[in-house]
Amino acid sequence: MKILSTRAHGIIDYLVGMLLIAAPFILDFDRGGAETWVPIIVGAIIILQALMTNFEVGMFKMLSMNMHLTMDYLIGVFLAASPWIFNFDEYVYLPHLVVGVMIVLEAMITRVVPEHGTDTRHPYRGGGIHQPH
Repeated sequence: MKILSTRAHGIIDYLVGMLLIAAPFILDFDRGGAETWVPIIVGAIIILQALMTNFEVGMFKMLSMNMHLTMDYLIGVFLAASPWIFNFDEYVYLPHLVVGVMIVLEAMITRVVPEHGTDTRHPYRGGGIHQPH
């Protein structure tokens, strides 16, 4: 069931992105390896993706909501699996796993069509300029 608006999804993205960037330091697992850098990089990607999405809280409106949600699935699975991919699961895994699963669940319940406040034309046509039909 798609119960989450695109606006709420975008706001959550900005918050989750910032929290992921800060998580290694707040939760004290900043050893300088993949356990630290994966959430920082994923957090930055989430923020950049939100900025580039064609929804109420996006600035550049270059990505469709469908593309955004597809990327969320990939990002969430990667983050959740990263402790085992990069072999730091014996040190820390719960923050990566929990937030990764939450990202996937958030994508599953998000509506695809923004309610208002976005350009409903094609999200990107060469240099961001929309051609008249």
